[in-house]
Amino acid sequence: MEDQTADAELTAVFDRTFKPLEEAITAKRIPGGILGMVDLNHGRMTRAMGAAQIVPAERPMTPDTWFDLASLTKVIFTTTRILKLVDEGVIDLDAPIITHLPDFRQYNADAWERKITFRQCLGHQTPFPGVEPIYTYDRDPDLLRAFILQREWRAGPPVYSDINFILLGFVLERLAKVKTVRELDPGKGFSWSADPQNTAATENCAFRHRVISGEVHDENCYALQGSGHAGLFGTVTSVLDFATGLLDGTGASANALKLMQTPLSNRRTHGWEHPFADWWGGSQCSGNTIGHTGFTGVSLLIDFKRGRAVTLLTNRVHPTRHFDSGILALRQAVGDLAYQS
Repeated sequence: MEDQTADAELTAVFDRTFKPLEEAITAKRIPGGILGMVDLNHGRMTRAMGAAQIVPAERPMTPDTWFDLASLTKVIFTTTRILKLVDEGVIDLDAPIITHLPDFRQYNADAWERKITFRQCLGHQTPFPGVEPIYTYDRDPDLLRAFILQREWRAGPPVYSDINFILLGFVLERLAKVKTVRELDPGKGFSWSADPQNTAATENCAFRHRVISGEVHDENCYALQGSGHAGLFGTVTSVLDFATGLLDGTGASANALKLMQTPLSNRRTHGWEHPFADWWGGSQCSGNTIGHTGFTGVSLLIDFKRGRAVTLLTNRVHPTRHFDSGILALRQAVGDLAYQS
């Protein structure tokens, strides 16, 4: 099933790019997926295939299927809003995050956590651990927020860490004077939950004892009842609309777009990733490309030089994450074919 307004040139590119997804679904490595592509000069095209859910009952994937966008929340929602606050002069990227979270590690004025900046959090250049099962400590979201803010975190080398964006989400909550980011507008075409019967199912969750559909898959976000690192839902249309806004300059300021493309390390910019050796986005995109992935099986690539974006939305963790879906190879194949000369 597909929807298209593309010319012949983009259609040919799209058809070749769809083949790896078709092969993955046919081989039953993933239940289903949607490929979406937009080009400022050649139009837009999407195509859905496979199943949105296979257990306990099967439902087909359609172009209107909603997806748990997982860590795409970091770039579509949190990064965009933090950079807007930078534009407005509310946030200084090089100021410590305690500027707006003064109670962070408040019992130790010399704690290293009190010295980290907004820029470091956006670029994952902090010493926070990569993974932390926060949901195992309690189920009260207020208590968990206090735990995150007052815990003496173990420090290590900079790695990709959800803690960075959980803290940025706390900042958005404080500035908006709400209890959780779920009270904030998720953006046009996006939501914090979705109709379970029209959503790509994720995992048969051992923590919640059910197949997850229409509610956030990420356990920490679920326990916090909303956070800055995950929880956003959207369709292929809403993701492509967001990407189009960045490509044509209507979705962010010139300064924000520059920061999104400005490297902070050999693989990260302000919120996003940029091409590096063996990148999941492949090797054919230009150096003016940014991208991000989500654990549930989603990804977004935006090549500003070519004026083209491609999103791959799958339910690769359904019904379990403990299976080699081949998602890295699939993402690389899609990126290479989408941007191949």
